[in-house]
Amino acid sequence: MRERVRRAVDAAGRTRREVAAAIGIDETKLSKSLAGRRRFTAEELAAVAELADVELTWLLRGEGDAPVTAATDLIEDPRPEPDDARKRILDAAWTLIATRGYHRVRIADVAEAAGTSSAAVHYHFDDRDALLDQALRHNVELAHDRQATTLAAISDPRERLLRLLELQMPEGPVLEPEWSIWMQVWSEAVVDPGRRDLYARGQDRWFRTVLMTLEAGAETGVFRSGDQTLRARQLTALVDGLGVGVMTGASTPADMRAALHDFIDHNLVDHSLRKDLPCDP
Repeated sequence: MRERVRRAVDAAGRTRREVAAAIGIDETKLSKSLAGRRRFTAEELAAVAELADVELTWLLRGEGDAPVTAATDLIEDPRPEPDDARKRILDAAWTLIATRGYHRVRIADVAEAAGTSSAAVHYHFDDRDALLDQALRHNVELAHDRQATTLAAISDPRERLLRLLELQMPEGPVLEPEWSIWMQVWSEAVVDPGRRDLYARGQDRWFRTVLMTLEAGAETGVFRSGDQTLRARQLTALVDGLGVGVMTGASTPADMRAALHDFIDHNLVDHSLRKDLPCDP
């Protein structure tokens, strides 16, 4: 994605300083983001897409038409991105860890699935622990991309929250593996204090996304006023617990969805101001 953002920035026909000012950040932050030392926010990506006149889905996933620049006009068969091999290895590791389990995956398995050698895997990742760490980061990136693409067009806070939770539902070919990775990291963090910071940073990002959604809803009167931090902790903990139930076969996605909707309507929505959403008895 970073390479696509760089192409979009170049296609905007402005200096880096002008681009940074247009999307609301300073030039140093823009440079760090383009170099991979800082992540763009969803708002910044949307601003880049508008500035370069490209679809946000192309920026996030490469779907749709790429921006045309003088450079791209001259390139008939562009070379793959330098990190293409690393991405293939990470994708293979992510799938294997999610389906087989971290402790059952060998470096040789990852190499075979990625169509490369064990030496190439070791070139990009020091060991199997590094692969698991990067798999979790991959999870966070996938969730960030989904949210940026899907939530930008939803203005109603309640609908936005429901959609956000739907994007975390442990069902389907993408979300089930994501949950498998998360649960394995939880287990590793219990016995390996060195993994707790990695887990905490990933969890904090998810928590802050929920918190910002609740705060926005409270400001507009859709959600009840009060301690939104406490409610975000309650809701994210509920998602975690219900998700474990689904992943272990104790319940179904439908059960989880019903429980979350019930919690939202009985504990978050301010029905005194939402006549269109009657409170259940």
